[in-house]
Formats: sequence, structure tokens, C-alpha cells
Amino acid sequence: MPNTGPGSGGAGPRSVGRATGRPGPFTPRRTPGSRRSDVGLSMGQRSLRNRWGLAIMITLLVLVVGKLAHLQGVDGADYANAAEQDRLRTFSVAALRGAVLDRDGNPFAYTVDASRVVADPTVVRDPERTALALTTLLGVPVPELTGKLSEEGRYVVLAAQVPPETTDAIEALELPGIVLQDDPVRLYPAGTVGGQVIGFVGHDGAGLAGIEQTFQDELAGTPGERRVEVGSGGHPIPSGIDESTPATDGDSVNLTIDQDLQYVTEQRLGEACADGATTRASAVVLDVRTAEVVAMGSCPGYDPGNYSATDPDLLGNPIVSSVFEPGSVMKAVTLSAALEEGVAEPDTVLSVDGQIQAGDRVVSDASNHEPVDWTVTGILAKSSNVGTIMLAREVGNQKLGEYLRAFGIGEATGIELPGESAGILQDSDDWSGIRAANVAIGQGVSVTTLQMASVFQTIANDGVRIPPRVVDSLTGPDGRAAETPDPEGTRVISEETADDMAYMLEAVVGPGGTAPLGQIEGFRVAGKTGTAQRANPECNCYAGGGYVTTFVGFAPADDPQYVVAVDLERPTSNAEGGQVAAPVFADILRFALTADGVVPSGTARPDFALTGTP
Repeated sequence: MPNTGPGSGGAGPRSVGRATGRPGPFTPRRTPGSRRSDVGLSMGQRSLRNRWGLAIMITLLVLVVGKLAHLQGVDGADYANAAEQDRLRTFSVAALRGAVLDRDGNPFAYTVDASRVVADPTVVRDPERTALALTTLLGVPVPELTGKLSEEGRYVVLAAQVPPETTDAIEALELPGIVLQDDPVRLYPAGTVGGQVIGFVGHDGAGLAGIEQTFQDELAGTPGERRVEVGSGGHPIPSGIDESTPATDGDSVNLTIDQDLQYVTEQRLGEACADGATTRASAVVLDVRTAEVVAMGSCPGYDPGNYSATDPDLLGNPIVSSVFEPGSVMKAVTLSAALEEGVAEPDTVLSVDGQIQAGDRVVSDASNHEPVDWTVTGILAKSSNVGTIMLAREVGNQKLGEYLRAFGIGEATGIELPGESAGILQDSDDWSGIRAANVAIGQGVSVTTLQMASVFQTIANDGVRIPPRVVDSLTGPDGRAAETPDPEGTRVISEETADDMAYMLEAVVGPGGTAPLGQIEGFRVAGKTGTAQRANPECNCYAGGGYVTTFVGFAPADDPQYVVAVDLERPTSNAEGGQVAAPVFADILRFALTADGVVPSGTARPDFALTGTP
């Protein structure tokens, strides 16, 4: 066995590979003395390579440092601003909607502060614990709140119209992801009283009917906004940015309506609608000298605070939007024209038969009779169709048409309420024989309750018609009132004719007239009944349509203060206006006079000559 240790054989270093012809583990890979430079990089090449590497490294370092310098020195403000903007939230600040008040400042509608509680589920850390904290305050079950707080998305409403005392308690909890937004509440403390005049607002707070709709821009005001810096939980940072543009609250609308009289009017109409035959009842009260609407109501009505529970067909105001054929109350216009044109005087006597030919039809009085020598006063007091048509023919179709339009028939009054109808009045040139006769007695022409009240306001106001209005003034959030301009009056008939008409209309409620039930104890009353056929919507004809009964008048007859117009829709009844509408008129006008402190003059009612000798 050969000795392989370092000291074996004592012969010095061992030459490996040469003796055997095979390379050993330490055998050189090149021949001793040979040079490697003839196959690698020279020193110059190595130097060049190192210089290029250094240049590239310096270039990269310059780029990195330059970019950092650019970010810090040039774009730093932009990035800082972007980060700040990411923390800013802009919230709308709702303007408080203006109030709607009666003539004495009693509220029909007003708005109170409230909030909507919303959540950003992506920020809520523990939905169940958050729900437990809110359930009692919001009155919402924990499972329902937990479900909402666990939803996908970044916005979910937890509760609406939450009062301030509750939202204060919620804010104190500082719950991550819970935010409060303005959500004011519109209140209607009078309930159904005045509902058709006031109207209502939709879910977005915009007016959809009545005064709420007409004065939407004035009532709404101008919203503001608040920009605040928030933390991770979505709550404002106390020392952060807080910039606000305040909202401008809306104007208040002051009406001419008297809330007490409005209540009495609607109560009396409700009694009429409960009689089993009346399906709709309407009434309006006007101040004679100003034409201001003091009360305006209709049955059935609705509560603006709960309008969604009402039949949509009942959400209008029929006093200005629904038209009907007024019947004999229109005779006041026909006879005014006859007096003004000098065709007749109150004591002029006509021999009036029970029937009269009109084109291809025959028009009769309420009951057929032999010829009667009635005065013009008697024709009105007895509500003779035939006598009225005789006088209308003396006036002529064109003139009668002019007087009808001068009294406001066939055109809207311009009252500050939406949906007003102009009524229906055909041009006199197109009247047939029967149409001319019917128009003179209140058939073949359609009006609103307000238009009929306006006719009698004209007569009571010495022949001067003033467009009715329901708004007295607007009051800004600063308390400054801006009164609406008084409408300009238009003379329709002379003061003498108006006095004669008041005299004759007083005979209607006197002995022998058609409306003794329209009398008011202690006061002299003037008015006119009306009983007109009602169109049957099922056949577009009069058959089976029943009647619309009306009574319009004023008091005191010798010093008029108020006009009241009443109409009752009675599809299954043939009762006349003097029987059913006149008592409603009397009850409403009685309250208006006594509540206003109007004192009877004490003068006796004249003796009326209803018949005479031709």
C-alpha cells in the first residue's frame, strides 16, 4: 500500500499526472508560463467598462434624486392637496321652507329641523355593535340595522326625519361610518282645514299642489353647503377644515284666509256631504270691498300631511278647477244687463207665460202656469226662466255675451292657485236659439264656484269687479313683509244698476221668494238660488245626472261685507237650491258676520212688488 501522507517516502513534492499521463486534482489547466491575456479583456477594456458602468449608475441616481426632488418641490403641494381633498366631505345644508299662515298669523304649514341617518358600510367596523347602539334611538330592530350596515356599497339610509334631540345623542356616540344629513319635516297643524288651498309637498320637499306649488320658489329658499375634513370614521375632525355657505330660508306666505271661518265652512260642508244625497259640496267667502278670499273649502277634502292616503282625483281644488252649469244664479247677470241697457227697471211688468219657444225646443218655468204679470223683481224672486229669456232677447245675444265676459265668465280669475279653469262660454255668434235661451238662465254655460262668487262681489261692490286673491303678502326670513299689489277694479255696471240688483236679489229671500231659508236673523240678505241639470258622465247627457244646486248672495244687503257662494252636487236628488244650498249659505255667512263684529243696520227690508199691471 503506497504511503500518501505528506511525509511518506521523504522524497519531496510529488509530481502528479506527468508520471501517469492523467491530470490530477491540482494539475494546472494551462501550460506553466503561458499567459491568459491573449483570451480575456485588456486593462484598457476593463477601464472603459468600469467608466460606462459608473456613468449609468450616476445617471440612474440623478434620475431618482431628480424625481424625488420633483415630487417634493413641484408636485408635493398637489399631492398634499389631493390627500386633503380625499378627506373632505361636502354636505348640503337644507334651507327651512317658509311657513304658510292665515290672515292672523296662525300656521297652516311650517317646517322643523330633522335629519336623515345614513351609513357607509365600508367604514362601519362592527355592524352588530353599531346596530345595538342605534336600535333604541332610531326605533329600528337590530337585525334590520345589522343587515343594512352589512350591505355592499357606500350609502344606506337607516332612518329619515329624525328629530334633533335624537341626532344629538347619535352624534355623541361617534360611531364610525354613521353620518347625519338634513331632512326637514313639513308639518300641517290644521290638518284638513284649508288643505285644498294650502296643498302639499312631495318626498323631495317640492310643492305639488295649492299654495305650496304656486309659491314653490319663494317658499323653498336657497340651500347652502358645508365642507368639512373627516377622519377614518367619517366624522369631522375638530381642528380640521370646516367651510360653510349658509342656507337662505324661504319666505313665508301670508294668506287672506281666516282659519276660524275656514274651519266652520268646512264643517258645514261636511254636514251637507253627510246627507246621503250630496256627493260634493263647495263654498267660498269673499270680502266684498277687496275680493280677498276669507274662506274656501270643498267636501270631500284631504289632509296635506297624509295626502298619499287620499284618492288622487281628490287632491285638487274644485272651487277653482271644477266647472258646472250654475242654473238660475246666472239670471243675476242677465237681469243686470237688462237694467244697464235700459231694457227694463225693477218695477217693469211683463206678462210671462209658463213656456217659451227657443229654436226647436220649448223652455218652461219650474212649474207650468198661465200668464202671470210679474215685475222684473218678481221674475228674479220667482226665478222665472221664461221671463228671464224674454228680457235676454231684448238685450240681444251679442250684448249679453259681452256682459257675461265683463262679469268674468269664460276667463280665469287669476287667483294664486294652480289648475284654475276659465269655465266654458261659447262665443255669442255661435249661439243657436236654444243655446241663447239656456245661457240666459245658466244652462249651456259652465263656471267655477269662484267665478260665481266674483259675479256677486261685483254687484255688492257697487258694480266694480275686483279679481279675487288669496295671498296678502310674503315675509322674508329677515322678517320684512312684501305686500302683493292690490288688483285693479273694473266697472261692469253702474252703481245705480248695482243698487237695483241688490234690491231685487233681496226679494229672493223675502216673502214669496225662492230662498226664505237663506235669511239670517237680524240681517238683510240678498242672493239667488240655482238648480241646474247635472251632466251624467255615463252617457254624456242630462238623463239620470241629477242636479247641481247653488246659492250665492251677500249681507248685509244695505251695506255688503261678505259674499258667500255655495254649490252642492246631488246626482240622485231633485231638491232645489233654495231648499238645500241656501241653509248652508246662511250658516256660513252668519258666522262670518258675527265673528267679524258686523252689526245689523236695523233698517227694515223693503216691501217688494212681485206682480203688477202691464
